[in-house]
Amino acid sequence: MKIAVIGSNMVDLTSYIERMPQIGETLEAPSFEMGCGGKGANQAVAAAKCGADVLMMTKVGDDAFADNTIKNFQKMGIDTTYVQKVAGVSSGVAPIFVDKDGRNSILIIKGANNYLLPADIDAAAKDLSACDLIILQLEIKLETVYHAIEFGEQHHIPVLLNPAPATKELDIEKVCHCTFFMPNESELAILTGRPTSTDDEVKAAAEMLIEKGLKDVIVTLGGRGSLWVSANGSKMLPAFTVDTVDTSGAGDAFIGCFANHYVKTHDVWASMRQASAFAALSVTKKGTQKSYPAPAEVDAFLQKC
Repeated sequence: MKIAVIGSNMVDLTSYIERMPQIGETLEAPSFEMGCGGKGANQAVAAAKCGADVLMMTKVGDDAFADNTIKNFQKMGIDTTYVQKVAGVSSGVAPIFVDKDGRNSILIIKGANNYLLPADIDAAAKDLSACDLIILQLEIKLETVYHAIEFGEQHHIPVLLNPAPATKELDIEKVCHCTFFMPNESELAILTGRPTSTDDEVKAAAEMLIEKGLKDVIVTLGGRGSLWVSANGSKMLPAFTVDTVDTSGAGDAFIGCFANHYVKTHDVWASMRQASAFAALSVTKKGTQKSYPAPAEVDAFLQKC
C-alpha cells in the first residue's frame, strides 16, 4: 500500500517564548530550534513513521536548506523522486512561536512551494496512479490542489484534503470529490463563516459542508478530540489526556497516522483512534517531525488507555 503526499515542505524556525512581544518591544526568548517541517512534509513523515510506503511530491529552493530537507525525507524512507529544486528561489520557511502553555502561532513563507504546478502531477502520472491514497494541503497553489483532486477521481484513488492554512478562496464545489476533508476548528470557522467554539457549533458547521456535497468531514479539535461527520450522522472521539509541551505539527501527525491506518484497514473510526493517540504523544515533546512517536510507543500507550 502506497501513499502519495502532494504538498509543502518548510524549514521550521521555532522560538519558545513566555509571550509574544508588543509592537516596538524586544523580548528575550528562552530557546530556539530549527527543524524540518511544512504540512505536507510533516504528514509524509508521520505516515512513514507509522510504517507507510510514502511518495513525496514537493519543491525545494536552491539554498542551504534544500539538501537537508531532501536528506531528511530519505532518512525517513520516503521516495524523493519528485522532490525537485527550483533555481533562484528560497525554500519554504515557517517561523513558529510556542508559548509556555505549548500553544503555537505560525507564519509561513511558501518560497519554492509556490512552484509545484499541475504539470508536475501530469509528469508523475504513472507513479501517482499506483498509489492507494493522495494527501493534499493548501500550502501550495490551489490550481495544483484542484488538479490533484481531479487526478484522484479519474484514477479512482481516495483523496484526503487538509484545508490548511484555510482560505475563503477555496472552492468547496471543486473539492467535493475528496474522500476525506480534515480541517481543525479554526479552519472550519474560516471556511464556513460559522462559529466553532463549542462541539455543537463544530457539528453544525461540518454538517453545512456535508450539505454542500463533501462526503466525510473529520474535524481535529486539539484537546477536545476529533469529530467525524458524514451523511450518516456524527461521532465524537474524545482526546487522550497527556502533558502538553508543544502542539506544533499535531494536526499533521493525526493526518499522517490516519492515512497509514486507513489504507491498511479502511476502518475510519479505528484510524481516528490510532491517529488521536499518535498526535497526543507528539505534543508531549518539542518540535514537529522529531516529536512523532514510533509505532511501538503508540501501541503501548493505547494498551494503557
